[in-house]
Amino acid sequence: MTTMGIVSTGTYFPDTYITAEEIAEQSGLPEWVVKEKLGIERKFIADPQVHPNEMAVHAARKAIDKAGIDPLDIDVVLCTTEEWREYLLWTTAIDLAWEIGAKNAWGIDVHTRCATTIAALKLARSLMADDPTIDTILIGGGYATSHFIDFTDLDTSFLFNIGAGAGAMIVKRNWPENQVLGMHIIADGSMSRHVIVPASGTVQHPTDEAVSSGGFKFRLVEPEAMKTRLGEVSITNWLACVDIALEKSGTKSDGAPYTRADIDFFNMSLVKPSAHREMLEHLGLTGDQSVYLSSVGHIGEQDAIINIEAGIEQGRLNPGDTMAILAAGIGYIWAGAIIQWEAPK
Repeated sequence: MTTMGIVSTGTYFPDTYITAEEIAEQSGLPEWVVKEKLGIERKFIADPQVHPNEMAVHAARKAIDKAGIDPLDIDVVLCTTEEWREYLLWTTAIDLAWEIGAKNAWGIDVHTRCATTIAALKLARSLMADDPTIDTILIGGGYATSHFIDFTDLDTSFLFNIGAGAGAMIVKRNWPENQVLGMHIIADGSMSRHVIVPASGTVQHPTDEAVSSGGFKFRLVEPEAMKTRLGEVSITNWLACVDIALEKSGTKSDGAPYTRADIDFFNMSLVKPSAHREMLEHLGLTGDQSVYLSSVGHIGEQDAIINIEAGIEQGRLNPGDTMAILAAGIGYIWAGAIIQWEAPK
């Protein structure tokens, strides 16, 4: 198996945010529900003048500075900037590469909603395995999907935590620290059209009339069908992603396989507090072995990178820890990755 490690990370957040009190006022929900049930103290939101790939550039520059590399050494940019960005029908990865000075890199836009960072890690290692000239890859993107949240639509309250920001990481072939081990992804396309922005594409254009009537916001098209199906499979699929990723991680230095008991730090995309606690219980972990960023918001696929930095800052992710990254994207897709963490000296 081609070995690959995370060299550095970078994050960026806009200056603008919304509080639990403001969300309660706009939605009609009690403030305690917003805080305790939805897990939102506040969240970053995107000012219309702050653009997704622009934020990605800021995060990428931080990751490059931390890594101490020349941008010209980056071979590939896997851009995770969400589809809501500066322009449609635009290769965002090429723009990101150009803006950070990675003029020798080619790029791909990667999208699988909030599971994209894990998918990009899997793709990065596959590219390295296929092409021995690929040594250094930038994974990163910006996220301004907060524009699509309608707080008056309680059917979409599970999306109320969606915010704005950016994350980036540098990964490198044969990097001895922070090694990416096993990864696994599961999809269930039966829910692929349950959560959509109705007036946003070829089926229905975002005309002025459609936008004014709310068609250019996230809508849950089949609430009962999605909630029932998610209840049936979500926890099971998340646990399967963890267990299979552990199986794919090979063996530890003592020759024993990785198991749930080896997980020291749980890096999970921001979900409601009850789901976060349930996953911790299933894995035999405590709250001190994870972070819950109720004052940041759910920044989609960038949560995985944001949680790494928060884990280090809070002293919860330490050298030698085995980290499990877990995410899920609407559609639905579940993803897990195991990282053997050791902070650069």
